[in-house]
Amino acid sequence: MTMSSLAGCPAMLRRAGILAATLTLLAATAAPVRAQDANPVLAKVNGVEIRQSDVTAAEEEAGQLPPMAPDAKQDYLVQFLTDMILVAKAAEDKKLGDNAAFKSKLEFARKKLLMEALLQSTGKEAMTDAAMRKVYEEAVKQMGEEQEVHARHILVRAAPGDDKASKEAEDKIKAVIVRLNKGEDFVKVAGEVTEDPSGKGNGGDLGYFTKEQMVPEFADTAFKLDKGKISEPVKTQFGWHVLKVEDKRNKPAPTFEEVKPQVEQYVQRKAQADLVTSLRTGAKIEKMYTPPAAPAAPAAPEKK
Repeated sequence: MTMSSLAGCPAMLRRAGILAATLTLLAATAAPVRAQDANPVLAKVNGVEIRQSDVTAAEEEAGQLPPMAPDAKQDYLVQFLTDMILVAKAAEDKKLGDNAAFKSKLEFARKKLLMEALLQSTGKEAMTDAAMRKVYEEAVKQMGEEQEVHARHILVRAAPGDDKASKEAEDKIKAVIVRLNKGEDFVKVAGEVTEDPSGKGNGGDLGYFTKEQMVPEFADTAFKLDKGKISEPVKTQFGWHVLKVEDKRNKPAPTFEEVKPQVEQYVQRKAQADLVTSLRTGAKIEKMYTPPAAPAAPAAPEKK
């Protein structure tokens, strides 16, 4: 239909005008309706509204609540807010908010909330991707190079202090080493012999480990042994072992994604600490009492 044909149809013009007016009205009212729906009124107590935002604040303040269904938790928090409104009104009627002690506590709570709001905002603003990547890269540089060994082992247990059992375990391990040196498969022999429950099904595989992760006798042997070699008998608090080194490498740095939560926490807390330090530096702080003396540094040991 052309504009000229539309102009010749008064009824259609009226309908078009009504439609335009309706759309304008909907556009004008849609945003406020959506804003109210985002924070609906859940209850009224003597005319005082309890909104969703009040329930959210009450839940944050309450901390860990007993396990309950969402609707039961909402009802619990609404009941809590109801009681708070009623008791607070009764306290106001008794003028309890006018005494100096209450006003002092109110001012303390106000300052505490302001402090928490600024620290939270400061921490959030500091957590940019660039800042977190920089912290991660610096941490990786400081890690240096730490060696890891990938090894398998076969264990024959012996109770500490039992010399007879220890000798029997040592003889068993020596017999195992003879089998391995003749070419038997380490994984197969481990499945048959090892008394380490975690090693039965995986051929005694210990995966990669650093020196500090193992007992000293075991670690010393593993890190001295060449790749692919079988060890001599090794005695530890667990019994007697034979090791095979599968691989050696420098410990890889964790990926950014693996440590991102720790990086976020560090960046956030550092930004907050830097803010407090800068505010203290620029402030005139007077203590009307004698602060305790700083603890003395420990004395250096005397040279003999």
